Amino acid sequence: MSARRLPLWAGWMLALAVAALCAGLGLWQLQRMHAKQDRVDAAARVLDARRAQPLALAADAARTRDYDWAAGEGRFLPLPAVLLDNQNRGGRAGVRAYRVFQPADEGAAPLLVELGWLPLPGDRRLPDVPAPAATHVAGLLLPPPSPGLVAPVATAQADGTVLVVALQPTVVAEALRLPALAQRVLRLDPDLPLGYARDLELLPNTLPPERHLGYAVQWFALAAAVLAIALLLTLRGRRRR
Repeated sequence: MSARRLPLWAGWMLALAVAALCAGLGLWQLQRMHAKQDRVDAAARVLDARRAQPLALAADAARTRDYDWAAGEGRFLPLPAVLLDNQNRGGRAGVRAYRVFQPADEGAAPLLVELGWLPLPGDRRLPDVPAPAATHVAGLLLPPPSPGLVAPVATAQADGTVLVVALQPTVVAEALRLPALAQRVLRLDPDLPLGYARDLELLPNTLPPERHLGYAVQWFALAAAVLAIALLLTLRGRRRR
């Protein structure tokens, strides 16, 4: 008993559907590439100019997705440290350490200051991150790292440290029992003599724009291959008839 073959029109409908899906994924990767490249370019312009803005700008609701170089006076509050888990640096697993800084500007909201990266030992014992005594901070104001599909849950440890797998200021503020935190964080200038290993790389632990372009090319190539196979099978079928 021979297997029934799909009608020609049904085969082409299937091929077109698969090709359209692949092309759609390719376009999505291109959009991701352009979005990340725009972020990189915007941050590069800010870093080139380094015109210091007040720290109060971190809470500006109109600039939650923007970049600014900011500097100012204030103090680190005596609150627990916040550690962002699953952060790699140089092939090693670790955490990014944050402390809450209260700007001296009147009415300015407290903000999270990224002190840098710390490695985790094999037993995943969390490092001690004391509040710096510094009263001056400067660095890049930027949106928190993208959480992706991870839920922004904050877990208090035995010593009070707050461990998160996605940094969401509203969730962190609730865990620290603060009324609010600025929606942008300050990545400390690496030249300042405080904190831990850090740099001003904009896209740590995520894909750079070039990788998204590579994935887009692969999806478009797969779409073209599906259509080419459908055309080849159609031509073969006509020759047999």
